[in-house]
Amino acid sequence: MDMDMAYYLLTEPKKGKENEAVVSPAKEAYRRLLAEKLLGSRTRILAFRNKPPEPEGMLPQILFETPTSSQTKPTKQRRKIPQVCQLLYCLWIFWFFRQLALFCWLHHAWIASFFQFAERTLDAPGVVDDYYLNVLDWGSKNLVSVALENTLYLWNASDSSTSELVTVDADYGPITSVSWACEGQHIAVGLNSSDIQLWDTSSNRMLRTLRGVHESRVGSLAWNSSILTTGGMDGKIVNNDVRMRSHMVQTYRGHEAEVCGLRWSGSLQQLASGGNDNLVHIWDASMASSNPSLGHNRWLHRFSDHLSAVKALAWCPFQSNLLASGGGGNDRCIKFWNTHTGLCLNSVDTGAQVCALLWNKNEKELLSACGFVQKPLTLWKYPSMVKLAELEGHTSRVLCLAQSPDGPTVASVAADETLRFWNVFGTSEAPKPAAKTVHTGMFSFSHIR
Repeated sequence: MDMDMAYYLLTEPKKGKENEAVVSPAKEAYRRLLAEKLLGSRTRILAFRNKPPEPEGMLPQILFETPTSSQTKPTKQRRKIPQVCQLLYCLWIFWFFRQLALFCWLHHAWIASFFQFAERTLDAPGVVDDYYLNVLDWGSKNLVSVALENTLYLWNASDSSTSELVTVDADYGPITSVSWACEGQHIAVGLNSSDIQLWDTSSNRMLRTLRGVHESRVGSLAWNSSILTTGGMDGKIVNNDVRMRSHMVQTYRGHEAEVCGLRWSGSLQQLASGGNDNLVHIWDASMASSNPSLGHNRWLHRFSDHLSAVKALAWCPFQSNLLASGGGGNDRCIKFWNTHTGLCLNSVDTGAQVCALLWNKNEKELLSACGFVQKPLTLWKYPSMVKLAELEGHTSRVLCLAQSPDGPTVASVAADETLRFWNVFGTSEAPKPAAKTVHTGMFSFSHIR
C-alpha cells in the first residue's frame, strides 16, 4: 500500500528501457542503490509465490477455432449391421422348428402316450348316453363298430376309412348292443325292439334276424365260437347257435333285472354276467339248461357285494380264474374275484361310476372307464392298484371301451359324442398297419394329437 514505492517500481523500469542508450554508469549505480534502500528484501507486489497449477486437460482445439463459411458440421454415418449373421440366425430358427415338427409328426403316438392325450379323436354325434348299453366293439380284422342312435358305422383302423353298415327303422331302434364274431367278419346287432340282427361285413349283407329271444331290448352280447350269448332287459341270458334254424339252445336264469354285462372267459368255459340287480353271476358252460321252459338254473357263483348295477366285466389274460367287475354310481368299486373259490380278492373305491374295464394283454395293468369325473380314464397297476396314469380328453362320462386286436390301443366312446383312441398299453410287437387315407365323413377328425 506504499504508493510512492509502487509508482517507482512501475515507472522506473520503463524509463530506463526507453532511455537505455543515454544512461551514465554513475547514474545507473545510483538507481540500484536507491532501489536497494527502498525495497530492502521485499519482492514484487501481487506476485505469485508459486507457479500456478497447470490445467487438468487441454480443451479441444476446435472450441478455439472460429468456423468459416466453408466449414460445415460433419454428417453422422449410419452404423452397418452384418446381414449375413441375421440370415444365418433366421435359417437356424426355421430349421429347428421344422425338425421339431417332423419329430412330432413321426412320434405323435409316443408323445400322445407320454402326455396322456388321445392319439386320435373322431366325431360320434348321436351316441346314446345310456349306461346299460354296449355300443362299441373292435373286431379281429381291425374294424371298429360303433352305434350312433339307429345307425351302425364301421371305421377301418388300417386305412382310416368309414362306412355305414345299417340304419334300422325308428320302430326297432335305437341300436343297443354290438359284438364282433371271433373271425372278425360277422357282427351281431342288438336292437331296442328285442330283435338281434346278424350281418356279414364283407358283403354288407344281413344274414338273418333272431326274434323271440327276449321280451325287451337286448343290451349285451358275447360270442363263444358259433354261439351268440344275449342278455336282455327281461333278465334272461340265452345261448343262440347261429348255424341252426332253432337258434335258442341254452338259457341261464338268475338275474331279476336287466343284464347289462356279458363276458366269456379266455377258455370259453365260464361266462360272467352282470345285471341291474347288483349281482354278478359265474356260469359254467355245462350248467346251462337246454330247455328254456325250465326254472332258474344253478349258477357256479353268485356275487352280491356290489351296491349298484354291474356292467363292467373283464377276465384277466394272465390268470384264467381272475375276474374284475365294476359297480355303478352307488357302488363305485372295482372288485376282483377268484372264480374257482368264489372269494373276493380285493375291492378298490374309484370314487365314480365304473362303466367299463380292460386288461393289458402284456403287462399287469387294468384300465377303468368311469362316469361323472374330470378324468374318466384311469390306468391301474395290478395287484397294488396304484394309479399309473389318468387320461385327459373326454368331457363327459365314458360309456364303452374296446381294445385293438394287437392289444396296445384302446377305443373309448363317451357322452361328449367323441370316439377317442389311446395308445395306453404301450407298443405291440407286431407293427400296426400305417394309415393311408383320412376320411372326413361321419367320423371326421375333430382333433389329432
